[in-house]
Amino acid sequence: MKSLTLDRLIRLGLALAGVAVLFYLLYYFGTLVGYAVIAIVITYLLDPVVSRIQATGINRTWAIILTLTALILLLVWISTNIFPIIANQMVELAGQLNVETIQNITRQVEQRLRDKFSFLPEQFLSTNITRMLQELFDIGQLPAALSNLIGLFTNIFWAALVIPFATFFFLKDGTKIRRDILQLVPNKYFETTLSLIDKIETRLGIYFRSVMLQSLIVALSSWLVLSIVGLNNALSVGIAVGLANTIPYFGPAIGYLLSITVSIIEVGNFSLVLACIIAIFLVQLLDNLVLQPLIFSRSAEIHPVAILFIIMVGAEIAGILGMLIAVPIATTIKITINQIRWSINNYYVFRSAKSPET
Repeated sequence: MKSLTLDRLIRLGLALAGVAVLFYLLYYFGTLVGYAVIAIVITYLLDPVVSRIQATGINRTWAIILTLTALILLLVWISTNIFPIIANQMVELAGQLNVETIQNITRQVEQRLRDKFSFLPEQFLSTNITRMLQELFDIGQLPAALSNLIGLFTNIFWAALVIPFATFFFLKDGTKIRRDILQLVPNKYFETTLSLIDKIETRLGIYFRSVMLQSLIVALSSWLVLSIVGLNNALSVGIAVGLANTIPYFGPAIGYLLSITVSIIEVGNFSLVLACIIAIFLVQLLDNLVLQPLIFSRSAEIHPVAILFIIMVGAEIAGILGMLIAVPIATTIKITINQIRWSINNYYVFRSAKSPET
């Protein structure tokens, strides 16, 4: 075993200090890091498209411009055709969502629960709901709500400027960025680092594209079946269910809860609840029996129980955002550990030099 010299202590201290500074910068510039992460995800999604266009003989820069232009036009079309429908549905739903309606639904739920569980006290639910509504509609909370709304629109504005710009350069100079990073790696670790980066990029690319396709199909399927059963806000709920489905395990539960809640608010009773449950159940059957085996199966290669706990840890650390990024981060860590372990077993440079026998 190598002795712990002053030089090694200094190097270890500098390395730990560097890691601490890195985490501090990530925390302090969290918003910019978030924009960069989104740009990287979009890069993974669009890179195969850009590469296909480039393969036809078009310069890569023009292939990137064409791809990003098509994406922006698609987003503009969605914002001018789909968003107004969603906004109208949300306004209509908000008009039905008043204190009296909520209290009426609460009393119905409370009565049904007390019919089945007689030990529950009277007004155990309506009293708490009323108190929560009073706090929610407290006029004193309005300035804070307006401040948060202004902050949200400011972040959206900056995101609309920064993310496309960053995505363009990630697509254009991704190879150069990788090469510059690899130049910082000592020669004896070059092959291991190159293999590690390649495996991480390949796996994350497959994961993100699989999630996007799966969520799109789930959203469209939910919209279709909820429209068939008679839900007026089927489009909004379908899109929300598709987005929620990006969270393994918890996404389907969110879909059930959201569709049930909206159906009760729409009609003021439980007449659509069973139909909505069946509709979301059919969508989940499609997802579990068809979509996941075909387009999503084992893209993370992590045991389902491990994924469950990983998502719970992500939720505890960063809420919904943590749940969304928990699996990609865990996948990256697993690939890194496996690659280092393989390198230790197969590359001489990773083996500790044994002292010669005396």
